[in-house]
Amino acid sequence: MSASRIDVHAHSLPPCFKEAVVAAGRGPTITSGFPSWSPEQALELMDRHDIQTSILSVSQPGVHFGDDAQARELARACNEFHAEVVARWPRRFGAFVTVPLPNVDDACTEIDYALSTLGADGVCLLASYGERFLGDAYFDPVMDVLNDREAVVFIHPNFHPSSRNLTLGWPGWMAEFLFDTTRAAMNLVFSGALQRFPRIKFILAHAGGTLPYIAWRQSMAPFIDPRFADLTPEEILRRIGTFYFDTAISAGPATLGALTEIAPQDHILFGSDWPYAPAEVTARTVDALTTSPRLDAPAQAAIARNNALALFPRLRDHHA
Repeated sequence: MSASRIDVHAHSLPPCFKEAVVAAGRGPTITSGFPSWSPEQALELMDRHDIQTSILSVSQPGVHFGDDAQARELARACNEFHAEVVARWPRRFGAFVTVPLPNVDDACTEIDYALSTLGADGVCLLASYGERFLGDAYFDPVMDVLNDREAVVFIHPNFHPSSRNLTLGWPGWMAEFLFDTTRAAMNLVFSGALQRFPRIKFILAHAGGTLPYIAWRQSMAPFIDPRFADLTPEEILRRIGTFYFDTAISAGPATLGALTEIAPQDHILFGSDWPYAPAEVTARTVDALTTSPRLDAPAQAAIARNNALALFPRLRDHHA
């Protein structure tokens, strides 16, 4: 089977982004520092693993380091950088909008520009900004814009302040990233945001963090906490099942076992997390997905490309 994969979790490192992060005294959570990236390097990795299209996004810490104007400029620069890459290789790359949150007005403006003028394929939001997680009413103006556009929104974890303050002997990507995504997903489920903005299609990075494993526990909330008495276990699990989930660093048998229990088959998408996750991880992800006893050939094809084609209309002609 020639999968012609679509990678919905592929990062870029625009020079302007890398320079701004370093100047702000921030950086990636991998201890080796920023990986090497270029479109040409990405294409080599993609060709090696039958990835026809990678949808690029800027990873944490995002583009806001305390100054709204600088964040606006950096988000615009990243989005125009991605637009140039996509224009040069339209079959090989797509792009998620980089937004200058936590300023919601600036975020709405940039989303409109990048989707309408630059033709971006969707929007990347971090799971948290400052102390707030997605699902907080503070972000409702942004969600209104995304809902009106029926946007695809890729949720990538941030390195939450509470996680950065822990005295742990391992980098944040190993566990804290997963908790950041889980908290955002739970907040979207229990705040009612999924019901207020039903036309947004949310993709959760890394198989939803720990959400698949704790989904049944969450569904017991109506019996334990009176604040959730108006919900039923079935409704909570239904809401969780509306998310899409990528396989980045999350394709092992235990993770797939939990994920396939709570996610519809057409809501699982291929993701690599390259270049923050090195090429060896991409190879092992592909191998795990193509040898899993849980995934027959139609399921493998759905995860590799067909589910993504249903979300991203621009890519359909290129994958015909």
